[in-house]
Amino acid sequence: MASTVESSCVWASLLTGKPGFVQAIGDRIVNIQATIPGKPLRIGLLVIDLSTRKRLRINGEAIRQSDGSTDVATRQVYFNCPKYIQQRHLVVDRTQLPTASVQDFDSLNLKQQQWITQTDTFFIASMHPESGADASHRGGYPGFIQVVNEKQLIFPDYAGNNMFNTLGNIALNPNSGLLFVDFERGNTLQLIGKASIIWERERTQQFSGAERLVEFKIECVRETINATNLRWQFAEYSPFNPVL
Repeated sequence: MASTVESSCVWASLLTGKPGFVQAIGDRIVNIQATIPGKPLRIGLLVIDLSTRKRLRINGEAIRQSDGSTDVATRQVYFNCPKYIQQRHLVVDRTQLPTASVQDFDSLNLKQQQWITQTDTFFIASMHPESGADASHRGGYPGFIQVVNEKQLIFPDYAGNNMFNTLGNIALNPNSGLLFVDFERGNTLQLIGKASIIWERERTQQFSGAERLVEFKIECVRETINATNLRWQFAEYSPFNPVL
């Protein structure tokens, strides 16, 4: 997963490739065999293995190379705990993937709202004005995200690693991006908008296990059909998920 920043837009995107398409070529440089559009930009990577619940975050500056790949000059590299990661096993679909179909909307349609309310996993991109971009994971039982309306979501923030990277970024810069992955079909849903933190105890008590809430106001929706030929088979929910 990647968080990229161009102008004031913060995107959360899915990056996939053959094993080895992301490699450390030094103690401070990571090379990605993929072209990331735009000029040198701030980027946050979340390298995640859903089958083992391992995740590594890499934040830095992305620079396009002459061979079409992208180098990331790292500024932050650290592991996170396995909390709230639902276990899934990777399935490689070697059949020819139809051409990806991309549609943009200014709000969620009913099918997309249902997609979100049934999800157990999504990813959030945020950006600190000075430190740069960051990509993070959020998980829970289906229904842990509340669709208020076609332009607004609310989701709980559970106890995690207590680094508060995402919340700290949001407190200083509300521009954020969300990514939802259809693990069984290879489709993605990307949302761009503004996030804010809700601290009121009366509201957080409405969400089991929540220490605070995040409200996300949608500005743009991008749905991509056939975004990847990879598939993931569900195995089990995280034992840390709060019961709804």
